[in-house]
Amino acid sequence: MKKNVISKLLTIFLISIVLLSGCSSKESQTTVDKKAITIGISQLAEHPALDAARRGFEDGLKELGIEADIEYQNAQGDIPTSLSIAQKFVKDGVDLIFAIATSAAQSAKQATDEIPIVFSAVTDPVEAELVKSMDSPGGNITGTSDESPMDRQLKLFKEIDSSIKRVGIVFNTSEPNSQVQVKKAKELAATLGLEIVEVGINTINDIPQAVDSIIKKVDAIYTITDNMVASAINVVAEKAIENNMITVGAEESHVTGSILITDGISYYELGKQSAKIAKEILIDGKSPSVIPVETAVNTKKVYNEETLNALGLDINSEVFKDAEKIAK
Repeated sequence: MKKNVISKLLTIFLISIVLLSGCSSKESQTTVDKKAITIGISQLAEHPALDAARRGFEDGLKELGIEADIEYQNAQGDIPTSLSIAQKFVKDGVDLIFAIATSAAQSAKQATDEIPIVFSAVTDPVEAELVKSMDSPGGNITGTSDESPMDRQLKLFKEIDSSIKRVGIVFNTSEPNSQVQVKKAKELAATLGLEIVEVGINTINDIPQAVDSIIKKVDAIYTITDNMVASAINVVAEKAIENNMITVGAEESHVTGSILITDGISYYELGKQSAKIAKEILIDGKSPSVIPVETAVNTKKVYNEETLNALGLDINSEVFKDAEKIAK
């Protein structure tokens, strides 16, 4: 009798050990399955457009149900710092690098050819030697381009004031994106009866003097997606308003910063597009090399009402009828 009881107790004990071992294995497997995804975000500079791209990316990840540990670093406009940031991400072994702006993406590419990189706010990734082509990037990098509909934007000048002939552009001579845009603007302007007058800058402190200089030579100002200029967009807008000068921007945050109007992209939505690409890599297991670089899916026309009133323009003018008033 006692032997039977002992035998039963021993059997129960052994079964319990097996069950506990099974549970332990499942818990261990669950821990592995739920291993946190780590994403390093490298942002070249701090200004509304790039900030919006980052917010869009983070919100996009959440909407897609991706839980990730985000390590955010800002180079404050310094390219060597952006390289140091990328190298740190590589050392930390992040699962993906999200690089915002061309120089940040170039630094990330220089730092690793293994960790997947998704970029945003890059106007011409082929010219910047980030990808082989828009359709087939190759390597470990792909992303979204912030190329804006420049032809529509330049047409706005003539639609607002047909007498405008010379349009000024202030740009950072060290930014590849800006050089590409100035070249394209000149080509398009020639077909629209416009002439582009550009002035280059090297630091953000050069902007006030550059704007003062160019205002004397032009009838209007066009603000391209230049990171340095975007960091001081209010300075450009205020000086233009003081001189009763029409301004057209390349994207929405320029208008938030008191530029008159744009028919352009939303960096927030571009960031969300980038999040979808990140999902394809992190969750679906696709290689960046075969994911095409995307451009903005949607654009919209927006205007700044305060600037419009300050310039004494008519809100009932045809050019503003299909535009959205933007809140500052």
